[in-house]
Amino acid sequence: GGLILFAIFSLVMDVFKIGYYSSFYSCLSAIKIIYPIVQAIFVVVQTYFLWVSAKDCIHVHLNVTRCGLMLTLTTNLAVWMSAVTDESVHKAHSKLKKNMTEEIFRWLLKGNLPLLGMRTSSVEECNCNSQICQIFKNGYFWLYPFNIEYSLFASAMVYVMWKNVGRFIDHHSHHIQRLKFRLFRRTFFVGIMLGLIILVSGLGVLILYEVQVNSSTESSKKSQALTMYYIFNIVCLSLMSLVCIGGSVIYRFDKRDMDRHKNPTRTLDVALLMGAALGQYAISYYSIVAIVASTPRDTISALNLTYALLMIAQHTFQNVFVIEGLHRQPP
Repeated sequence: GGLILFAIFSLVMDVFKIGYYSSFYSCLSAIKIIYPIVQAIFVVVQTYFLWVSAKDCIHVHLNVTRCGLMLTLTTNLAVWMSAVTDESVHKAHSKLKKNMTEEIFRWLLKGNLPLLGMRTSSVEECNCNSQICQIFKNGYFWLYPFNIEYSLFASAMVYVMWKNVGRFIDHHSHHIQRLKFRLFRRTFFVGIMLGLIILVSGLGVLILYEVQVNSSTESSKKSQALTMYYIFNIVCLSLMSLVCIGGSVIYRFDKRDMDRHKNPTRTLDVALLMGAALGQYAISYYSIVAIVASTPRDTISALNLTYALLMIAQHTFQNVFVIEGLHRQPP
């Protein structure tokens, strides 16, 4: 389901890119338009393949199957790196245009910033002036994160399929634990409501923060937006940390055995969980170093320091809770 969701947004992004590049196809290489078309076909074929075959443990043509799956995996990683690079270059162009006049920007692109990958001719001839072109341009830029997540999602699923080639399922693992959800059962309903409230509140705070920081020229309003942003995140991280600690405590009273059997999917889940946490740990660590070394130390700095420390604590408690839960036998 998650793969299909990201695939749909990736296809929309490809449509926007095709529309954007088609707006000035006369001054661009044909490969610029062909690439999103091929990528859209790849997304459709791969999504269908994973939807049909994700649970298969293949026992014929093992070497050919492993080779094909590894080729698919590396293709997804290449698409992921390409999307990250494109997004970074696009963001660099946007920042440069925002902070400099158009004349200086063109002068830099003509001879002083070759790494940005734009030729003089593309600046002079390939201007995106029409309204529909701007819509396509902004649209595919905002959809880049979905394409990045799709590539990572597909890579993880293909890796599990690669690990499952030639694998035999243990007889004891054939039991299926079916979860029965009752919408109006008290605990389930309260959990859903609290989660939706936090989600909607987070989106509201993020929108207010972006609007005030980007549109306002007054430093006082920017400080208010930063204070609101940090306080909201501090409260959320504190609640999440307490919930994860509570869940770990409940595990101590649970009499179920731990599942120590080999499971490629669970191994990948743990590896991805820890790998993703390392990035956040690094960001929080560098934030703490920067705050401690900087002057002056005002309220924003204190809130930022608290936020970084809580981020480390929350990820640690959450990872312990999730990993322990993954190794629990069903009731």
